[in-house]
Amino acid sequence: MNIKILGTGCPRCKTLEKLTREVVKQNGIVATITKVEDIVEIMKYGVMTTPALVVDEKVTIQGRIPSTDEIKRVLIK
Repeated sequence: MNIKILGTGCPRCKTLEKLTREVVKQNGIVATITKVEDIVEIMKYGVMTTPALVVDEKVTIQGRIPSTDEIKRVLIK
């Protein structure tokens, strides 16, 4: 599984990255997590508000910080 955290480095983006890494570790999910901070790359996903969570090239959450339970549901389905 490829996971990307889209965000320019703001506190909300860092929080989403931290929560996602925790969920992956706690649930034994095999994944590569990448932080994308380049605004041009972020715009390629059609994301207008960050942070955003991209799983296998599909934007799953954007513009808010989800709960760890929501992140887990997105990653396990």
